[in-house]
Amino acid sequence: MNLRRWFSVVACVLGLGVAGTSVAAEAPLRVMTFNVRVPVDTGMNAWVNRRDLMVKVIEAAHPDVLGTQELTEEQGEYLAAHLPGYAWFGQGRDGGTKGEHMGVFYRTARLQVIRSGDFWLSDTPTVPGSKTWGQPYPRMVTWAHFRLRDGGGTFDYFNTHFPYRPEDVHARMLSANEILQRIGTLPAGAKVILAGDFNAGPDTPVHARLVQNLHDAWTAAASHSGPEKTFHNFTGIPDQRIDWILSRGFKVLSVHTITTHDGAHYPSDHFPVVAELGL
Repeated sequence: MNLRRWFSVVACVLGLGVAGTSVAAEAPLRVMTFNVRVPVDTGMNAWVNRRDLMVKVIEAAHPDVLGTQELTEEQGEYLAAHLPGYAWFGQGRDGGTKGEHMGVFYRTARLQVIRSGDFWLSDTPTVPGSKTWGQPYPRMVTWAHFRLRDGGGTFDYFNTHFPYRPEDVHARMLSANEILQRIGTLPAGAKVILAGDFNAGPDTPVHARLVQNLHDAWTAAASHSGPEKTFHNFTGIPDQRIDWILSRGFKVLSVHTITTHDGAHYPSDHFPVVAELGL
């Protein structure tokens, strides 16, 4: 091989390497939110009858980051044991491992946790299990500052579950304000994702408050699939869009509501939502 040809081959190989790196860096971030339903049901909707279907749904969606709501320690450990390549974190809402978790799962090959934590949606957000604003149950946020291993930079992720009662309108608004205050402490150019079960529709004051600062994936996406509404109470017929993925600093490429079932069971009483976010 003459010298000129050798240099041409080397340049080609290096060019392919650079191109491969560029493609990897530009791969969209797949974000999933999923209220998994606390394991209190009996009969066909019991956790033992739907957990394997839930694993299959998550595997098929292949999210880089998944925020869950109503997750117990038992459910979290089961999912982690059956989802190789994922790790998870998050306290229970009563503190430690007690109560429902806003458990965050992430794909370890794609993401690295730089720091993470929890805060409560109350007048004392650093006190585990705290509840004010007339709420009967503690409400909280589990968050993380992630780094993309493929060179795509960093982003901040917040996962939450808002109060559900009709009389909790004020508490939901105060919860939104608490989260926005936290987001406001981040650098101006920080990429942010806020996802969860907000127990409110897109025509409510709390949604209007949040989209003053963040983009709703469903309305911002270039492509949609699946039903807009997400809560179906194990019927498969959704009547409310209460599960949202909101973001700042990303281009929302697509959003998909997953309606998978096995004919007899749904994995949860909520449909999970997946958004692809361009970096």
